[in-house]
Parts: sequence; structure tokens; C-alpha cells
Amino acid sequence: MSETTTIRVLINQAPHDLSVGATLADAVQHAGIQPPFAAAVNLQFVPRTQYAQHSLNDNDHIELIAPITGG
Repeated sequence: MSETTTIRVLINQAPHDLSVGATLADAVQHAGIQPPFAAAVNLQFVPRTQYAQHSLNDNDHIELIAPITGG
């Protein structure tokens, strides 16, 4: 029996494979988004100070939302 080494998450509706044990900080780095932005996992806002502690699970839905500027 082989042990799974990756999880599949959705980042802004696009599928991504991350290592088991990945955190929201890992997902942000993987996505390559630059600040400023807000992050939510499964529709729950996660404060920036918690990204490195927020563990991800298979099939989590991650939204990285940049503010819209303009007038």
C-alpha cells in the first residue's frame, strides 16, 4: 500500500497539488501572488499572521483575493 504524498487543493478555482502537511503559506507561495491580498480557506478568512500555522487538507478551497483599485 502506497502512502499519499500530495493533496489536491483549489486555489482560485484552479487545481493544484501540494505536499501533505502543506500550510496556507505554502499555497500562497505556490500561487505566486504578491501582496496586498486576503486569503480564505473554505470561505473562512485566515489572518496573515496565521498562514504558516493553517494546515491544509485534501480538497480545500483557497481564495486569494487582491483588492480592486480604480474609480
